[in-house]
Amino acid sequence: MKNSPAAKPAKSQAIRSSVGEKLFQAINIVIFVLLGLTTVFPFLNLIAKSFSSEAAVVSGMVTLFPIDFQVGTYKYVASSSMFLNAFMVSVTVTVIGSFLALFMTTLAAYPLSKPRLRGRKFFILMYLFTMLFSGGLIPTYLLIHSLGLIDKLPVLFLPFMISVYNMLIIKSYFESLPEGLEESAKIDGASNMTILVRIVLPLSLPVLATITLFYAVQFWNDYFTSLLYINSSSLKPLQLYLKELFVSSTDTFLRDNVEANLNVSPQSIQAASIMLATLPILLVYPFLQKYFVKGVLIGSVKG
Repeated sequence: MKNSPAAKPAKSQAIRSSVGEKLFQAINIVIFVLLGLTTVFPFLNLIAKSFSSEAAVVSGMVTLFPIDFQVGTYKYVASSSMFLNAFMVSVTVTVIGSFLALFMTTLAAYPLSKPRLRGRKFFILMYLFTMLFSGGLIPTYLLIHSLGLIDKLPVLFLPFMISVYNMLIIKSYFESLPEGLEESAKIDGASNMTILVRIVLPLSLPVLATITLFYAVQFWNDYFTSLLYINSSSLKPLQLYLKELFVSSTDTFLRDNVEANLNVSPQSIQAASIMLATLPILLVYPFLQKYFVKGVLIGSVKG
């Protein structure tokens, strides 16, 4: 079948771009490249400092590439008992917190996804209310204090067991599952918990993986909670350790770290500590990035 003569000009017009469109695309490319460089440059500078010698770092010669390459900084940081203890605290909080938060969020989302639940709109409204209004910093601190959680490890994850945003994402996903599956299971005599565990959860693995990653990144990067409620150095997570490492003065740091004063610079130690703290998320994220994208799409389709 031959194309009509009128279709050829229309096709060529759809493919060709005008000068204005090409100029717009070129400007977009330049802007996004510049934005990418502003994001990547501090990261590359941090890597270069962590592998450079003390003299090169102190003199400000390091930009994108290491000068006088050395790995002594990483050996020093990796052998530091404070760093290792903070690393283990962050891993513990991230693993336990993510598992419990996913468990609690799923239990809240499942009944709210059922239209037959009495008072469903009221409960959803109460959850949404907490997204707009909070108790405030001081009332929250007083509540944590009254519960006896000050300077205790559970304070780093118990107050964040249910994120309303994450709960709504899981609820929307549950609502998209066919009702016929649950009705068939009920005819066979399955209970609500059996339906949730054996039917709903296996079909919801993508959204559960997404929410698990959301919680894991949240717990791993959180330092403000520990700054408020943690006093013991043995319970400080990695992010708080890095924060204190940065705000401490150089003189104090050198006086407390004689070995560092002899071999490596404080800036190199700070850079190496940040790199080692970023490494776990950096290694995992590229393989699980698709789940983040899918989670955002789920939340944007149904709220």
